[in-house]
Amino acid sequence: MTTICVDVMGSDKGPEEVLKGVAAALAADAQLSVLVAGADEYVTPFCAEHEGAKALVTTEVIHMDEHPTQAFRTKKDASIVRAAAAVHNGEAEGLFSAGSTGAVLTAAAFGIGRIKGIKRPALALPCPGVNGHHTVMLDLGANADVRPEVIVQFAHMGRAYAKVACGTENPTVGLLCNGSEDTKGSEMALAYHKALAEGNCGFIGNAEGTDILSDTFDVIVTDGFTGNVALKSIEGTAKFLVGQIKEAAGSSKKVGIGALLMKPALKAVASELSGDRYGGAILLGLKAPVVKGHGSSTAAAVKSGVLACAAAARARLPHEIAEACSIAAK
Repeated sequence: MTTICVDVMGSDKGPEEVLKGVAAALAADAQLSVLVAGADEYVTPFCAEHEGAKALVTTEVIHMDEHPTQAFRTKKDASIVRAAAAVHNGEAEGLFSAGSTGAVLTAAAFGIGRIKGIKRPALALPCPGVNGHHTVMLDLGANADVRPEVIVQFAHMGRAYAKVACGTENPTVGLLCNGSEDTKGSEMALAYHKALAEGNCGFIGNAEGTDILSDTFDVIVTDGFTGNVALKSIEGTAKFLVGQIKEAAGSSKKVGIGALLMKPALKAVASELSGDRYGGAILLGLKAPVVKGHGSSTAAAVKSGVLACAAAARARLPHEIAEACSIAAK
């Protein structure tokens, strides 16, 4: 039995939506149990009705507009703080939350702790590509600035995750840059390139923005500032295209019929781009898997996130990352 702790209080859609996702995850996986962290009025009735769910009653919530570190220190009974502590104490093997990104990262880093030797944890997400290919991209926002040696660790962590999440045997690594040539990029990008080339990490060269949704690389690494901008740009483009198609559908009956026929395919693509297939981004480099869902995660996305977290725990992802980085350091 694999136990995942779920913080139900931070979602924009409210605890009810998160609990629907937890219920769906329990129904889909007979070997899953869930430690449900949140207010008594939500978690106690839910756990009484669902076998495999256990309540972790908390009295505080860290909201989106609060300073993460300060809130972590002062709100000891916040759901995300207690959830991270439960994982640290061995009550659960992983954590899912759709709460404040800053709060989740802070609670996970300080409450669960980093793998020995890992300098910075990183947010990663398998991005969809052509022919069913998925490219693991990191960092997506955990670290705005990183040194070259950290980028090399990101490459090793990304490769370990690509093996677990995508089944890729020998993942290739690219560095997100403004050109494929080795001489392209800022001074920092050139330093990243040099470190990766010497890092024995599957590095095969620079990746351009067009490579993110292709099948050219298995892993693409960058700093959290660039990665977050790139991800949000992709999400924004997807929303724009869907909006334009909806607008065009209303312009004529013929176009409307065509748009209706395309709707299932468009929804599938939108789900892939939003990360709903995996429930969100995973925080790599910690002693246990942590999946960070969108604040607006649907029940379906929560289900995917909980199941993805359980899969990572069963695959011993932290162990695989520790082994990969230990070998790299020798």
